[in-house]
Amino acid sequence: MGNRLTQIATRTGDDGTTGLGDNTRVPKSHQRVAAMGDVDELNSHIGLLLCETMPAPVRELLVDVQHQLFNLGGELSMPGYTLLKPEALLQLDNALAEHNAALPRLAEFILPAGTRAASQAHVCRTVARRAERLVVALGAVDAANDTPRRYLNRLSDLMFVLARVLNRLDGGDDVYWKSERLARQQEQQDE
Repeated sequence: MGNRLTQIATRTGDDGTTGLGDNTRVPKSHQRVAAMGDVDELNSHIGLLLCETMPAPVRELLVDVQHQLFNLGGELSMPGYTLLKPEALLQLDNALAEHNAALPRLAEFILPAGTRAASQAHVCRTVARRAERLVVALGAVDAANDTPRRYLNRLSDLMFVLARVLNRLDGGDDVYWKSERLARQQEQQDE
């Protein structure tokens, strides 16, 4: 891995470029840098989510996710290098299966709302989707491993499920979309 930063204000980025982990410099507008930025933003949003009350196992999972996202960002910063291991993807799959099994089946679309913790989980979900889109775009023009893309896809699914879990703390529920079509169907059934 590249040198660790010993000072933050290096002024080397004043020309609109930034250094990657392999010591190459690219424009700050490069898709790789954009993907790294979205992963960093996602990690920050998960840090904010961790300020909320939640079950200890969910907290432990999210702390580990933060470490994995740091690995993912490091991998993005070093073309051809692998830091994110397949075990990280398996952890998400297992968490998805566990938490999904405890939730009622969805019959309606839900809004990204509810408790503050659930709403923040939805923000994490949407940022994960944006990061995934950038990693896909990067892979179309530059070398990128499959695991980061797959990890972000699963993580966005997990954040949706965790939002539902967090909405149910203290007896809450999801916030359902009020579809006019579904309301008419319900009225017809009630007649």
